[in-house]
Amino acid sequence: MKRTCIAVLLGSLGFSCQALAAEELKIGLLSTLSGPGAALGNEIKDGFELALEKANNQLGGVPTKLIVADDQQKADEGRQAAERLLRRDKVDVMTGMVFSNVLLPVMPRILSNDTVYVSTNTGPADYAGKRCHPNFFTVSWQNEDIPSAMGKYVTEKEHKSVFLIAPNYPGGTETIDGFKRYFKGEIADELYVKLGQLDFAAEMAQIRASGADAVFFFLPGGMGVSFIKQLGSSGLDKELAVYTPGFSADQDTITAVGEPMVGMINASQWSPDLDNAANKEFVQAFKEKYGRIPSMYAAQGYDAALLIGSAVKNSNGEFKNNEVLRAELKKASFESVRGDFYFNNNNYPVQNYYMREIYKDESGEITNKVIETVFEKYEDPYSSQCEL
Repeated sequence: MKRTCIAVLLGSLGFSCQALAAEELKIGLLSTLSGPGAALGNEIKDGFELALEKANNQLGGVPTKLIVADDQQKADEGRQAAERLLRRDKVDVMTGMVFSNVLLPVMPRILSNDTVYVSTNTGPADYAGKRCHPNFFTVSWQNEDIPSAMGKYVTEKEHKSVFLIAPNYPGGTETIDGFKRYFKGEIADELYVKLGQLDFAAEMAQIRASGADAVFFFLPGGMGVSFIKQLGSSGLDKELAVYTPGFSADQDTITAVGEPMVGMINASQWSPDLDNAANKEFVQAFKEKYGRIPSMYAAQGYDAALLIGSAVKNSNGEFKNNEVLRAELKKASFESVRGDFYFNNNNYPVQNYYMREIYKDESGEITNKVIETVFEKYEDPYSSQCEL
């Protein structure tokens, strides 16, 4: 959707380009708000809505209407909801999807509509390399980045062998690929389970039988909660080291599991204790509004809103012109809660990745803290294939 402001004509009528730009900005937030992965989508929504509230519902100084839809973690539901947002609501920007198995089938329709999409979570390899697209921006990470940091860290611990487990969907396979990209030790076994599985009795037996002295797992939402609890009930958490990307060791999972997670090591591009002004303000505001510590998902939703707001503000009223909007999004001219970052040629972030440890703070709350930086200004492995 494009619009040209004819300054001479508008000036003669007593209007300006900026005045016309005061029309409403419509954002479609399509996320997983029900089902086993609902905690993740609701965290993203809460983070986004906090940023919108702090901006008095005017991202970039423009009245903003946020239209929220639930994909129920199902591709068909996602397609239908996206169609409504595009055709009926005529949104200017879309955001919010959590899972690759929803995003990948839905994205062609969004991009064919020439609508900008800002990913608040999944960053699939599909759009990082040869199929990169000028309308696709990822404010979070490429799916392999955080697991790669974990693979590098676990290699340095010199375990005898590591058991790998993840769901059988693109986000799961790319997570394991990322871990293996930097892990140089022996892999005891590599197991993929059904997305949404909650009973891991058989898998616990396989892990024990493998002889591994460490396990690396990625099991999002309720899957991770169940897996960690069953590690404890089986006694395996006392027999081997447990590692995971931040996706499965963040505040949503900590809240559900509690004390047994203390001491667990995980990787992320963000942590509630990162020492920068934007992050401190975000964490405090989130706790005041929602009564809990934010997760990395909430931080990603919050940053997505700030990114969109900065692009709208700097577009000088031309935010409905996608060429202008894309150029301003690319600049990422806002204070991110993760600290400094910038977009690579493929519109994926170049940023730091940290190792975190779950601990109990002075007030007795269980949360994450940074224990070391694994990668600085890390670029995903697919950017060289992108011709943008």
